[in-house]
Amino acid sequence: MADLEQEFNAVMAQLTAQGAPWEVLRDDNDVPYYKQAPANLVEALAVAREHGDREFLVYEGERCSFRQLMEAADEIAAALQAHGILPGDRVGLAMRNYPEWMAVFIAVVTIGAVIVPVNSWGQPADICHALGDSGVRLAFLDQARYDGIAGWLEDNAVKGVIARPDKEDDPRGLAAFLAGFKGKTPTDAAIDGGDLALIMYTSGTSGKPKGAASTHRAVCQALYNFEFAATAAAMCNMDRIGAMLERGFESTSLLAVPLFHVSGCHAQFLANLRGGRRIVMMYKWDVARALEYIEQERITSIAAAPSMVLDILESQAFDEADTSSLFSIGIGGAATPARVSALIEKKMPANFSGTGWGMTETNAQGTSLTGKAFSARPGSAGLPHPIVDIRICDDEGGELPAGQTGEIWVRSPCNISEYWHRPEANAADFRDGWLRTGDIGYLDGDGYLYLADRAKDMIIRGGENIYPAEIENQLLALPEVKEVAVLGLPHERWGEEVAAVVRLHHGHAPNEAALLEFARSHLAAYKLPTRVFFTEQVFPRTATNKVLKAELKKLVLGAV
Repeated sequence: MADLEQEFNAVMAQLTAQGAPWEVLRDDNDVPYYKQAPANLVEALAVAREHGDREFLVYEGERCSFRQLMEAADEIAAALQAHGILPGDRVGLAMRNYPEWMAVFIAVVTIGAVIVPVNSWGQPADICHALGDSGVRLAFLDQARYDGIAGWLEDNAVKGVIARPDKEDDPRGLAAFLAGFKGKTPTDAAIDGGDLALIMYTSGTSGKPKGAASTHRAVCQALYNFEFAATAAAMCNMDRIGAMLERGFESTSLLAVPLFHVSGCHAQFLANLRGGRRIVMMYKWDVARALEYIEQERITSIAAAPSMVLDILESQAFDEADTSSLFSIGIGGAATPARVSALIEKKMPANFSGTGWGMTETNAQGTSLTGKAFSARPGSAGLPHPIVDIRICDDEGGELPAGQTGEIWVRSPCNISEYWHRPEANAADFRDGWLRTGDIGYLDGDGYLYLADRAKDMIIRGGENIYPAEIENQLLALPEVKEVAVLGLPHERWGEEVAAVVRLHHGHAPNEAALLEFARSHLAAYKLPTRVFFTEQVFPRTATNKVLKAELKKLVLGAV
């Protein structure tokens, strides 16, 4: 075993031992868990009050302290109780990134109600599906989302409260909802760790989104695990942490992803709220604005999808801006392309960057890889966390040996308890405490996880399994390629053929022969694209920056 793994295992053993802060036990079903994790989200988030008047949030020129956010949450919670919202009732949250999103989230879980964050990038029908499927009694929305579903709210007798309405005195606005509750606090609610806290809808890149239902215990274990992972990474990278501290910048995260996804809600909002760290929040992704924030607000860390990281590091403005405060880039949502890793090493020497794997259904927990290990293990998603058991399985659920590619199964206290009102999905995806994730990958001999692709994106050509992500990451290494997506197209003889859709950087001309020659030198013959489509159109993506391949395929097929 390499030195890095030995060092990590020694640190993990120290932190998780009996009596240690992250002591790990196993329950009667052999699921590992942290003994000292908070019991519910009221307890977990109470520590934010200890940070007082320190600045927590910067948003479009507005500034908010920890105390101000928690007081705003208290007022909303008290108003919700006065409006008859009881423990277990579902409350919808459909808005873009606003400070009110955070206050509403805290308020709802504080009184034992169930928060239902909805993809605000979706069409009105998508929002109505999530609110209707979960059975919300009340929903907080921004003006655009309210306007899109006002009829549905009325037809279904769901009260809609508008954050930042176009007219300040709108009787449907948040200010009107809170009238008379200034300085009020909610009545304490009895909340058990097994009570439902959250229903977060999957992205729905294929079929209707499913409601991933999580208990208070699952979310609390996840938040506690973030803190373990950060502490363990720091102990394994003391030289880099020392270099960061010498720079003297306050720990400040750029929140550039949607709050309605676990990467924005759990990994940044809730983790920073507990940790006393400052957040600069963007309404939506804009690389030029992001670079302005890095310079003006002295951003120290960014967590984003690989495509967003490329936007930043390949921007000419990055080299011109003062980015001396930026020390850490966290990459999630997909396997890290080699080009991304190389740019980080080139433009941010001695950085404390990392990657990891997790999903909505695991409350963002799974594996992580930070600092020296990130540099030494390119392409890996990291080692499993202490409370996460991972195995790689074949189509029947049989465990595969190290090095063999199959579906990733997970056992963890952070897993969702069910898909809301989806008995068929529950029967198919849950087995003896394990969750089948639909992600494809393998564990190497040292226990590191490597991602291949989503099962539904896999291409089967003449009986051979082909994972598009592998081909995409290879083609992305070409400096002239800005975006690439690999699709399976119908083929009479082979069943499917490999097609690559390529968007080039400005100023580069399409050259299919050169692209295929490069691919041929890096990929097995059966993985080579047989069709290449060049486009100048920006790829359609989900709110979490995943390419909508079904839409892209329609565009491609419509062009031939």
